[in-house]
Amino acid sequence: MTYKIVADSSANVLELPGADFTSVPLKIVTKDKEYVDDAGLDVEAMVAEIRDTRGRSSTACPSVGEWLESFGDADTVVGVSITGTLSGSYSAAMMAKEEYESAHPDRKVFILDSLSAGPEIQLILERMRDMTRAGMSIEEIQTRTNVYWRHTHLLFSLESLTNLARNGRVNPAVAAAAGLLGIRIVGKASDHGELEPMDKCRGEKKALDAIWKHMEGLNYAGGRVCIAHCMNASAAAALAERIRKKYPLAEINIVPTRGICSYYAEKGGLMIAFEDRNAK
Repeated sequence: MTYKIVADSSANVLELPGADFTSVPLKIVTKDKEYVDDAGLDVEAMVAEIRDTRGRSSTACPSVGEWLESFGDADTVVGVSITGTLSGSYSAAMMAKEEYESAHPDRKVFILDSLSAGPEIQLILERMRDMTRAGMSIEEIQTRTNVYWRHTHLLFSLESLTNLARNGRVNPAVAAAAGLLGIRIVGKASDHGELEPMDKCRGEKKALDAIWKHMEGLNYAGGRVCIAHCMNASAAAALAERIRKKYPLAEINIVPTRGICSYYAEKGGLMIAFEDRNAK
């Protein structure tokens, strides 16, 4: 049996060592330019250019054809998409699944709508890799992934809401007020796959305090953590240090955000994914 693991580029993952993996790029679009979220994207330049661009910007999901191409010729394809609430990526992936399975009745595809983004998807992909390496059937992978996914969580801390406002995800007046007052918004990915603000914090230290409070409130107990940052490695390291003070053996991975997550998180933003105490 041959396996393929796929995800759209919201996962911040270009390679998945130990697996046959493909990242399917989303796109960020302004009135002047389209940025493809692939290995060739200069993320820092994109963030700076979009910051200086006036007017609306948006994102575009991969096409059905791009998803279909990512499947290759594997017998078993498993993967994850950005939340279907904010993007059409999952719908495109499911159409590709239908076409692939129709053309190859002996092959199977499972795509999870993460209802999330970024580092939470990375945690799920790494668990999928472990299951494919163990030779599990697609039915077992699907069952176990759905169980694991219920015990992973995503928190975020955002210094700016400008792009969320430009993309119609946040009220522009709220975004402007947050920017003028120097407020960081701390929140989570809701059960419906939407951004759910929970705290308004003045300063990074208070934002990190709020993140830690919510991690404990969501039953974090020393499991795996993935921290994605948009040009804010110092805050990511400070949070990791805080986690290790209580859980010295915690496995913590710090990664930079790629294009789509950098667009939404903006410079200074953090995205924190973790397993709760019931993750298996």
